[in-house]
Amino acid sequence: MTIPTPSAAAGSPGAGYGFAGRLTADFPSQILMDITEVCNLACTHCPHPAFARSAHYAGRHLDPALNEKMLEEVRQHGRGRTQYIRYASNGEPLAHPDGYDMIQAAVDYSGVYVTLTTNGKIMDEKRTGRLLESGVHLIDISIDAYKPETYAKIRVKGKLEVTRENVLRLIRWARESKAKTKVVVSFVEQPQNTLEAADFERYWQDAGADYVIIRRLHSCSGAVQELADMRRKSLGETGRRPCLYPWERVGISARGDLVFCPSDWVHGSVVADYRQTSIRTEWQGGFYRALRQAHLSNNYRQHAFCGNCPDWASTRWPHEGRSYADMVEKFIGEGGTQP
Repeated sequence: MTIPTPSAAAGSPGAGYGFAGRLTADFPSQILMDITEVCNLACTHCPHPAFARSAHYAGRHLDPALNEKMLEEVRQHGRGRTQYIRYASNGEPLAHPDGYDMIQAAVDYSGVYVTLTTNGKIMDEKRTGRLLESGVHLIDISIDAYKPETYAKIRVKGKLEVTRENVLRLIRWARESKAKTKVVVSFVEQPQNTLEAADFERYWQDAGADYVIIRRLHSCSGAVQELADMRRKSLGETGRRPCLYPWERVGISARGDLVFCPSDWVHGSVVADYRQTSIRTEWQGGFYRALRQAHLSNNYRQHAFCGNCPDWASTRWPHEGRSYADMVEKFIGEGGTQP
């Protein structure tokens, strides 16, 4: 599966954009759980190495009570609206001391599809068994290389031989146990690995992965300055159109904040302290309404974080072609795994 960059829409920035289909004004279709700031790799295309040296970092882990609060909200208000809960984002979810229990609780209680994005480094036999026993619906492993030497350059502190064996075991055990868990592998295409994309895709398709994703490199909302400058230059005078995220998702950060952007490394997309409010209240409230209007009108004077981000062009609205959400929707339809 290749997720290309969509072209900007013609006409006014807001033309054709808003709530429709799986995007609802009642409750977000995606909940992104960024449960830890800790990561065990130092990938060259990721801001985490710089983030870990910045004043924004404190090695935080999300309070499990906030995971429970989220699950209660999704159970009450998200069923039929929330497509999936995704444990992912700025740290390695399996590094959270209670990460497995939080994922298990989501599967058991939320009533919606649950996914995990991991780098796979520590997914040994014990951890693999525990994940499959949890019944998590999808595990997405970020690998980014076909050759060991390329992996070592991109995914610093990791070894492809270890990760690959972990994923092959996961695929094998999922098949043997007839688990409902789907196994997806992903590859962020970049200068160091672009010649390996075809070999990567072919290898993992032959190995039995349920999906292989080739992603385009982005700047993490401008956090990787060189990539942000390249993206702005490539876009040139292209007319900007609204980013999908304010109509699609809410994130919960390891600090316990509700956030509107999944690639925020500087606390620039904070909506509110989740301890003091609810997802439903904020989703239907003034902050999100103003944010959506800023995107529809292409006026970011009060929303500098979005105004400085060139990655809006990488988000794909449902009417603009296939996306990660479409892949999940396909799995739900095929496997009947939506509770």
